[in-house]
Amino acid sequence: MSDVLARIVEHKRTEIAEAKRRVPVTDLLEQLPASPPVRDFIGSIRARGPIGLIAEVKKASPSAGLIRDDFDPVKIASVYAGSGAACISVLTDEKFFQGHLEFLRQIRAAVSIPLLRKDFILDRYQILEGRIAGADAVLLIAECLSDDELTDLYAYTRELGMEALIELYEPENLERVLKVEPRLVGVNNRDLRSFKTDLGHSATIRAQVPRSVCFVSESGIETRQHVESLIASDVDAILVGETLMRSADIGGKVRELLGLSTPQSV
Repeated sequence: MSDVLARIVEHKRTEIAEAKRRVPVTDLLEQLPASPPVRDFIGSIRARGPIGLIAEVKKASPSAGLIRDDFDPVKIASVYAGSGAACISVLTDEKFFQGHLEFLRQIRAAVSIPLLRKDFILDRYQILEGRIAGADAVLLIAECLSDDELTDLYAYTRELGMEALIELYEPENLERVLKVEPRLVGVNNRDLRSFKTDLGHSATIRAQVPRSVCFVSESGIETRQHVESLIASDVDAILVGETLMRSADIGGKVRELLGLSTPQSV
């Protein structure tokens, strides 16, 4: 685990403990029956072939700082949905990414495509929170989790009817990720130690993952040429945040990446 990731995880554990004191898990479980129905995250990706876009609502990051000044999460998500995105990733980490769980709730009410809660998920509590807020999937980062934690959190996600995007960077984590028999695997092209990106990293890992697994390439995707190279490597989806958030024309950039010329229905 990188120093940055370790620092985030340490803070996240205190944050989770405080959330549990504020809203006990028993209270969350009482809200679960009223949760919005789960939407088909993988199905939405598959329906947008040859490659689906998971477009990210992201205000800031530890490495880049503030990414977008005129940040309106619902407006951005609506543009994504209307421009051809298959799914939307919503940053809910507050301290390091200036996200919020409330963004997820608001976006759920505004768009019909599936949503990913993107956070540093370390506890079942966060998965339950996400489900109640309207998430259809959650991110599980292999580098943050032990084998037992990964197995347990994946099982709980599926128990709630959701998908888990299991992300890894280090190739040595692939074997233990595949042991849980995931339906959705993502590879981060950014080395969190050096912050350098290499799209070839996705191609290398993709060759070692069963074709039946929906495979997502994350980070460093900026041009249509990048997307075409990933399609050629049998990548099923791309997760793009900063490139879209820095664009003056977010919808136009979505369509450019996807090779589309006209807006899509929300």
